Amino acid sequence: MAARKKSSSAWSRFALGLVALALVLALGAGGAFWWWTDQPLHLAAERVEFSVPPGASVRAAADAAVAGGVHEPGVLLGGFFRLAVRGRSIKPGDYAVTQGMTPGDLLGKLIRGDRIALTLTFIEGWNFRQAREALDKAPGLRHDTAQMSGAQIMAALGREGVAPEGRFFPDTYHYFRHASDLDVLRESLHTMDRQLAAAWEARAPDTPLQSADQALILASIVEKETGRPEDRPLVAGVFSNRLRIGMPLQTDPTVIYGLGEKFDGNLRRADLQADTPWNTYTRKGLPPTPIALPGKAALLAAVQPAATKALYFVARGDGSSQFSPSLPEHNAAVRKYQLGGGR
Repeated sequence: MAARKKSSSAWSRFALGLVALALVLALGAGGAFWWWTDQPLHLAAERVEFSVPPGASVRAAADAAVAGGVHEPGVLLGGFFRLAVRGRSIKPGDYAVTQGMTPGDLLGKLIRGDRIALTLTFIEGWNFRQAREALDKAPGLRHDTAQMSGAQIMAALGREGVAPEGRFFPDTYHYFRHASDLDVLRESLHTMDRQLAAAWEARAPDTPLQSADQALILASIVEKETGRPEDRPLVAGVFSNRLRIGMPLQTDPTVIYGLGEKFDGNLRRADLQADTPWNTYTRKGLPPTPIALPGKAALLAAVQPAATKALYFVARGDGSSQFSPSLPEHNAAVRKYQLGGGR
């Protein structure tokens, strides 16, 4: 009897020892696991990229990261994601992982939707056709407007009946892969709305312009007529002076715009005499629409023109312009700077 009790006691101590060892091993493994989650990920290169498709599970996202160049066991990475996601969702899209990022950093990106952003730039002075060409060439963008006319695009943006020319602000825009080109245009349109409203609010009290839309039209002309930034207010001053006295604006860029695809790069006298709604030699006042995308500086120049008596200007050939208050002085400047004559 005593021997059986001694044997039973020894077995109990042995079993307790096994349990204790298992607990120590488990705690050690758990500690190692959480230590790993704070260590930099091993990558195939300094920057690797991967895509998470819509509806992907956290394990699928982990597998995608491993396939893209994250050199960690997928089961380990996926296990951490499942433990740490805590009911939050991950966002589909394209992601970049860079040296120094930890598993926690990567999961944070997936939860925030911190995806790879692509960029597209609209340039000051471009017309709407050129902006559409840039959209067509933009990588990763979904071209929903490919078969749309300008009028259809504006209707899709909620501006039915508004001409698209000049309505999009020239700037750099960020988008995610597979975004619609309509999203980029919508952001650009709303940016122009804000910039135009701010400029119109700051207009000079004696401006001859009667609306923000007229300011947009004049700003587009100033944008196309200015070779040197500091000349913008003076160019706007000339056109404002002409509008006040009912003098034709007589600006070549509007004529060129009216010619459209007929313009071959050489503006002829016959072109200046061919009447179109944008020919400011044959018609007084502003043309019916803008002719280009004006930037912020052109918008401000249009509503805050320089106080000048000039009614004329001519390019000097170095990007700047010579401004003149009278026709004789202007003709002399033309002979000097355009015809190679003296004073």
